[in-house]
Amino acid sequence: PLSAARKAEYFEKMKELLGTYSKLFVVEVDNVGSMQLQLTRKALRGKAEVLMGKNTMMRKVIREYVEENPGAPCEKLAEICRGNIGFVFTSGDLSEVREVLESNTRPAPARVGSLAPSDVM
Repeated sequence: PLSAARKAEYFEKMKELLGTYSKLFVVEVDNVGSMQLQLTRKALRGKAEVLMGKNTMMRKVIREYVEENPGAPCEKLAEICRGNIGFVFTSGDLSEVREVLESNTRPAPARVGSLAPSDVM
């Protein structure tokens, strides 16, 4: 469990990112290893910022941010916070950040009990 101080720190960081950056990607990170995520963060350094977190905390921060800033376009993000997702914030060129994200996509090995991302024949 996260301490109250860590939660407050996370809330401040996410609110700051929502206010600072004008664009973001919602990325699904099912079957993504920590090393792969680390390499992606390293490749995006200076261009974008990756933020992962608990869905309930992300939804709460988004709701609070919308209350403080009525008319903010990030209201729809609260509905998207389902499953294993993260946000990639950027103010730069979206196509450039997308290229970096796609270049760091690797096929994941099959695991017991996991669902196949494509049809198996």
